[in-house]
Amino acid sequence: METVTGPAMKGALEYIGLDRISGPLVVISGVRGVGFGEVVEVVPSDGQSRQGRILSISEDVAVVEVFEGTSGLAQPTTRVRFLGRPFEIIVSREEVLGRIFDGLGRPLDGGPVPLRGERRNINGLPINPVARVYPQDFIQTGISAIDGMNTLVRGQKLPIFSGSGLPHNDLAAQIVRQARLLTEDEGFAVIFGAMGVRHDEAETFRRSFEESGVLKNVAMFLNLADDPTVERLITPRIALTVAEYLAFEEKMHVLVILTDMTNYCEALREVATSKGEVPSRKGYPGYLYSDLASIYERAGRIIDRQGSITQIAILTMPDDDITHPIPDLTGYITEGQIVLDRSLAQRGIYPPINVLPSLSRLMSDGIGEGRTRKDHGDLASQLYAAYARARQVQRLASIIGEEDLSATDKLYLTFAREFHERFLRQGADENRTITRTLELGWELVMLLPEQELTRLKPEEIERYGRIKRLAVSH
Repeated sequence: METVTGPAMKGALEYIGLDRISGPLVVISGVRGVGFGEVVEVVPSDGQSRQGRILSISEDVAVVEVFEGTSGLAQPTTRVRFLGRPFEIIVSREEVLGRIFDGLGRPLDGGPVPLRGERRNINGLPINPVARVYPQDFIQTGISAIDGMNTLVRGQKLPIFSGSGLPHNDLAAQIVRQARLLTEDEGFAVIFGAMGVRHDEAETFRRSFEESGVLKNVAMFLNLADDPTVERLITPRIALTVAEYLAFEEKMHVLVILTDMTNYCEALREVATSKGEVPSRKGYPGYLYSDLASIYERAGRIIDRQGSITQIAILTMPDDDITHPIPDLTGYITEGQIVLDRSLAQRGIYPPINVLPSLSRLMSDGIGEGRTRKDHGDLASQLYAAYARARQVQRLASIIGEEDLSATDKLYLTFAREFHERFLRQGADENRTITRTLELGWELVMLLPEQELTRLKPEEIERYGRIKRLAVSH
């Protein structure tokens, strides 16, 4: 294999000829002086350069993933240039926010390529655990099932577990439109990274953000369904690199939404199979956990830095199986999950959030006096307890019939119906304040006898509950 260097390439190494082509990968032997993750230019005989990066290196053999695919590459004549640097992008607040890019950070909105700003490695820098600040500040999404019972906290990573055909994209778009801090004087931005989405879904996202006026504070990175699958391995890392710059250099609070992480993991499995790696669970590579952690752990807050990164990763569970490797490993890394339920969706309830398996592990530290309201924690606990009891009563009623239930059990059935119709159900453009969400919660718990409200303090019932009971009775 011939090796060429020249001043035009500024020290880059160029190799002519490929040993093997396997799916999105090419293999080059006789390679010297290159490193893992290095950026590569693959130039076929037509001269149209394609981007890639080194996926693995052993002795003198390099495996390169080609982002634009390997179609049309000829083994003897294709040139491969190793550029001696990792994959980088240029980031700046002025040239990124309000823009739409493809999965590799190239403009899709007709605007110019960002040229002014800081050049950053997309792999980021690991955050020293000792330098992390514990997340404690509330982010309002305007969605009662999240704000009231599974609160999102600034600096948290809280995934959404969905299923094929469920409205997770609608929910993601609504969160982007409505999410805000309660302290309006702090800078807030949203980074939206989509992997493997259809063209109509991408257009829906764009139009939704544009019409609501939030696009000026949003940067979108779109890897479409017909784009190369290996590009999906880069998209979330580019999105998080932009988020890190805005958070830790521009002192902004950044919400990162990544959808769909299942498409990301499928791309990772495809590449691992092409490399001939020994598969683990369900054919996914054994390093799936550490790879996902390299994405999820880029959320958080840092000592002496004013900004923060909060992350919502959306994934569709194959066959609605929450024990599948993708949601299973995600749950180990993140601080809870929001679970969408197919039976609720079939009943026309939006958003179809099943609050019982849902969990926000940081909720207790992000709510309460000085953050949301003093009664928030106890009210959420009572709503959980009442809804769990109501689900048990529903199962009992399906066996013995509703007419044979006790008077109290019938009240729990009423509570369940009202919980679904008034608390869970809300419009796709309905933006509820946390105060309104808590008011709805009190209206619901006061449908039950006072002796059933064991999670609430008597003074809380006196201050908030009795007023709601009077309002409901009238």
